[in-house]
Amino acid sequence: MSMPRQARVRALAKINLDLRVLGKRSDGFHELRTVFQTISLADTLEIAYTPSRKTAISLVDDLKIADNLVVRAARLAMEAMRATGRIEMRLTKRIPMGAGLGGGSSDAAAVLLALPALVGRTLGHNPDLPKLTAIGEQLGSDVPFFLLGGTAVGIGRGSEVFPLPDAPAQQGILVAPGIHVDTARAYRDLSPRLTTELQQNKIVSFQSVTWDTGSLASARNDFESVVFEQHRKLATLKKRLVRAGATVALMTGSGSALFGLFPDGNGISRARELLGEVQTFPISLVGRARYRALWRRALKEHTTPGLWPLQSRYSG
Repeated sequence: MSMPRQARVRALAKINLDLRVLGKRSDGFHELRTVFQTISLADTLEIAYTPSRKTAISLVDDLKIADNLVVRAARLAMEAMRATGRIEMRLTKRIPMGAGLGGGSSDAAAVLLALPALVGRTLGHNPDLPKLTAIGEQLGSDVPFFLLGGTAVGIGRGSEVFPLPDAPAQQGILVAPGIHVDTARAYRDLSPRLTTELQQNKIVSFQSVTWDTGSLASARNDFESVVFEQHRKLATLKKRLVRAGATVALMTGSGSALFGLFPDGNGISRARELLGEVQTFPISLVGRARYRALWRRALKEHTTPGLWPLQSRYSG
């Protein structure tokens, strides 16, 4: 009887250091320009693979999330590798759900990165990065970013991802007020405000952010203009982050989470006092080298060093 190959990995959250919404595309989605950034807040995924003639996938998830992306990711990865086996997973959620932090997408990407390392090379069907990215796009627009990590530009629906030099290491605070934002309504409310002239100005301003992610002086999130109208508490929370001394304070994604970055711990302490009972998390920005180092450490037992995505040491 084969012994299971096991790993415990961290699926990091993301924030949007900048987010611009342009016009509506022919496919019904909006054209986006954004700067993604991985942060230290993370879910934990324990995953075990046992070779067998048939594929069976099970997930222990205390939140019992319906149609969890990690199960779909595992199924698609096994099909891409033309492999079979028993996959057992346990997901521990720490990233607030529905807050614009990409937790579900990161969990799915964690499966796409970890499972090939555990399964091994199967008749030349070990998926390379373009194949993993294609699978990720089927699962969600943010998934491809989590195959890269660090600081990156996302264009199109956000799934076309290009690495940027990492933003400087910074500490901050994440605010999770538990407010549900209707993303479809946010897009609908924003659409009438997207003029051609405004789009051109946005692109120029966005370029300046991507050229200098160290300052983020002109960083913005277009969703704030409509979401804050519906949820005034979010505007108040952002003002408190600014009052505490945040060098940048923004909502992430379409909300409702916000973040503030600070030059030192004193500002973070002030922010916590001003925010009162609202749920907060201390965060740090996680660059691409650190992101990959976390993965290499977690999968060291199962992989050969040096390559990305990590390559399994097992032959099928």
